[in-house]
Amino acid sequence: MQQFTLSVDSTTDLYHDFVVENDIKFVPLTFTVEKNGKMEDRLDAFKCEQEYLDFYDELRGGAFSKTAMLNYEAHYEHFKKIAEEGGKDVVHFTISSGLARTHEVAKQAGADVKKEYPDFNLYVVDPLTTTVGAGFLAREALKCRNAGKTAQETYDYCNSLRLHIQHYIVADDLQYLKKGGRISAAAAANGGVLNIKPIISFNKEGKLDSIAKVRGVKKAISFIKEKMETEGPNEIGHVFIVHTGNAAAANELGDYVRNRFHLEPHMQVMGPVIGSHVGPNAFALGYITNSERNEF
Repeated sequence: MQQFTLSVDSTTDLYHDFVVENDIKFVPLTFTVEKNGKMEDRLDAFKCEQEYLDFYDELRGGAFSKTAMLNYEAHYEHFKKIAEEGGKDVVHFTISSGLARTHEVAKQAGADVKKEYPDFNLYVVDPLTTTVGAGFLAREALKCRNAGKTAQETYDYCNSLRLHIQHYIVADDLQYLKKGGRISAAAAANGGVLNIKPIISFNKEGKLDSIAKVRGVKKAISFIKEKMETEGPNEIGHVFIVHTGNAAAANELGDYVRNRFHLEPHMQVMGPVIGSHVGPNAFALGYITNSERNEF
């Protein structure tokens, strides 16, 4: 018997089939695409990988995507439905508090649902990461749930893992980071001319830091390999690779992980909410180490 309900929003980038097959409660965030002078609101609820790839093709074709935090009402209705269906303890995953306030909005919605359903208890994990990093933690929570662990035990375990997730995110076009306020317009212009690839990571507060700038994809991949040679994956053995339509870079990193560490990496396409901020052709690798984040 399951001890708790597992819940995620779409920033965890868990694929639709995985969510359905594993009885995970899912709430999609929204994004808006501006294309040919028209605005279209969409849900981050793709059903197959091709839909992800089509989205990045749209961006390459000149479309622009922007995102908004999932609002309080949507959170409240999501958790209320779980309570109405008999759910009591819920472990929920969302985006890093260093990137958005969604974590606090979810907690407030859960507290308000509890006023009507006193047996309802919400544990919101602040992953201090996003996309497949948060998805990794949700997968670990799934293992805990299937092993009969309680919500509190699972919450504590996932929190203990957060700072051991290492990230290397390589953006292809600095203009997307400029639009998001991460770098200046001058830096973005210079980067485009020089083929500079910024390498970004999450710090211990769950915010994004630029940790290096290299020229070209090959040097970016070499940088990631050098970091993994310094300290490789720990005994959990989970490596995740995600991209925004750059399968070539992702596959090169995947082959390296298989050959060097004899592990099969989890590989997929990034969802549109997070992908809107890094743009097409980006790629990222993350893995779990014994050292804490950015200590080597």
